[in-house]
Amino acid sequence: MPRAARKESGPKSQPEIPVRKADTFENEPHSDFSRKEIREAFQTALDDVAAQLGGEFPLIIDGKATETRKKIVSVNPSHRKQTVGTVASAAVDHAEQAIVSARRSLDAWRATRAEERAEYLEVMAAEMRNRRFELAAWEVYECGKPWADADADVAEAIDFLMFYANQMRDLAVPVQVDFPGEENTHLYRSRGVCVVIAPWNFPLAILTGMTAAALVTGNTVVMKPAEQSSIVAAQLMSIARDSGLPRGVLNYLPGIGEEIGPVLVGSPDVDIIAFTGSRSVGLAINKLGADTDPRQSGVKKVIAEMGGKNAIIVDDDADLDEAVQGVLKSAFGYSGQKCSACSRVIVLSACYEPFLKRLKEATESLKIGPAEDPGTSVGPVIDKEAADRIADYIAIGKEECRTVLATDVGKLAQEGFYVGPHIFADVDPESRIAQQEIFGPVVAVMQADDLDSAIEIANNTEYALTGGFFSRSPKNLHRIKQELQVGNLYLNRGITGALVNRHPFGGYRYSGIGSKAGGRDYLLQFMIPVTISENTLRRGFAPPPDAEK
Repeated sequence: MPRAARKESGPKSQPEIPVRKADTFENEPHSDFSRKEIREAFQTALDDVAAQLGGEFPLIIDGKATETRKKIVSVNPSHRKQTVGTVASAAVDHAEQAIVSARRSLDAWRATRAEERAEYLEVMAAEMRNRRFELAAWEVYECGKPWADADADVAEAIDFLMFYANQMRDLAVPVQVDFPGEENTHLYRSRGVCVVIAPWNFPLAILTGMTAAALVTGNTVVMKPAEQSSIVAAQLMSIARDSGLPRGVLNYLPGIGEEIGPVLVGSPDVDIIAFTGSRSVGLAINKLGADTDPRQSGVKKVIAEMGGKNAIIVDDDADLDEAVQGVLKSAFGYSGQKCSACSRVIVLSACYEPFLKRLKEATESLKIGPAEDPGTSVGPVIDKEAADRIADYIAIGKEECRTVLATDVGKLAQEGFYVGPHIFADVDPESRIAQQEIFGPVVAVMQADDLDSAIEIANNTEYALTGGFFSRSPKNLHRIKQELQVGNLYLNRGITGALVNRHPFGGYRYSGIGSKAGGRDYLLQFMIPVTISENTLRRGFAPPPDAEK
């Protein structure tokens, strides 16, 4: 049975929060950093976690800590010389052991009542609330997330736990469709062993969401976090173990994706793969997962969210102040390192130059600095590889487009992995910076003569994840709803910050395979529907009990 959340968890400045049952769902509120006591509590958590930096984190397979010869050294993106901790790096044999552990635990876990599985998620959510600022602090140090972004990520992780617990209770009730002489039952069963492969940009929320969905539906899990966020993932594993989750149901397997990924995806004992990350890796997983091994018991299910090249269209009657703020937050929040981030802005000719002027001025007001600084608007990118890749795209933009803003980060470049916001105008819609996902604070602005052209430019991409439109015209707003090809469409607001249940998240084309995370049909992907029909018109009478022996 699940345990109560640990009372000693979290910064001492946070009051103990009891376990709540997910009878109804409400989104976890974000912290109000305008309040002095909230700022002080968050700073206390940062200080507490700073004292823990440099620790070591083993693999957890079948409930046991496992050390490895090879290690992953986690570095603070804000201060490249600061080590956040050292994580065990799984080899092929560890991956195989984790799959065996998950397979061995499967029958007992899938036989556990759905109500009890939901309770485990609720206990985990309670401990996350009690450790909220501590968990956010780990994200600040390991992933370079500024205060508000880190806090929102933990809130979203709690939302996933509570929402999926709520949804599972509903799905666990069999649907009866009876007729005279016949009873018909429609129900769901788990698929089996699930491999979860998660990204670093939402290090707790996305990892928690995929893992919680698999667990609550009765699957066992091998959890493979991104190398850059393996310590945040270790905190999730700690929370799961503290909840009393049975041994082997969840296995923590950090490692190098290129080394253990093919083993995890290709194993005949794996039934489902849940992935969030780049398009190239997602397509490779889908291809390998579809290559059926004769030892498999069935066809593998692949769920993949793979990024976007998202556009905001600004109509000629739009409120430019509103549009500028929407683009600013969507493009430069967490340094543009969100799959939902705005990287293209398509502006109608009548307001093109005024919009560019205002966007430039607003962007220049953003403070660039380390993530632990409460005043930071734009922090570092995740690592040197990312900084170098973004720099290559910036060089292309300077060569091919008009540079509106090129922010110099100065000495910060020597301290951490910093890239300042860049805005390019007069961008060819077919150019590389208009078509390829950059995953950084780089925005390509394009001019359109009319709404027809704007929609054509916006839809001319291989992705279909998020999109936005700023306009005062009811007619044009209605048209965009019909014609803009995206999975999540936002009107007169920014295009990032999707909330569980309110904004189920996911795209199509090369943006995703599967249903929307945080939506009412997401859990269905982790289960198999079964129909049972029984003829109740028996001939004669049932034999007495003694006659059956």
